[in-house]
This record gives sequence, C-alpha cells and structure tokens, in this order.
Amino acid sequence: MWTVARVRTLIGRKFHISYSFSGVTRLLHRMGYSVQMPARPAAERDEDAITAWRKATWQKVKTSGRRLARSSASRMSRA
Repeated sequence: MWTVARVRTLIGRKFHISYSFSGVTRLLHRMGYSVQMPARPAAERDEDAITAWRKATWQKVKTSGRRLARSSASRMSRA
C-alpha cells in the first residue's frame, strides 16, 4: 500500500524536490488519485484472533492520550 509518506520520499529521490505531506496529498488528488479501500476483507482475516489481541495486547500498548507535561516548541522563555 502506498502512503503519502512513501510517495513524498519517492518524489524527493526521483526529482530532488521536497513536498509537504499536504502538498503531496493535493498533488495526488489533482492527478485523479484517491484513497483506496479494499472491495472486500481479506480471506485470511481471523476476527476472533483480532478481538483476542485487542483485549490482551492493545490494552498494554495504547497510551492514555494525556500529555505528561505542558511543553513548548519555542526556544524563547516566557517573561
């Protein structure tokens, strides 16, 4: 599957120019490409195994969604 990041990297390597992610997305849309979804689920997909993985493993891996501390990308200190 091609992602915007992969297309962006390919454009950079092939044409030696850089695009932002949104620029690549707009470029692909102008060329007639759109997000592609499979017509049907994979035959090998095991819903029971997916459910078991979500209950056992995903709960350990996922983050709470809260930031640990406030931070700023600015190098300037507040007065």
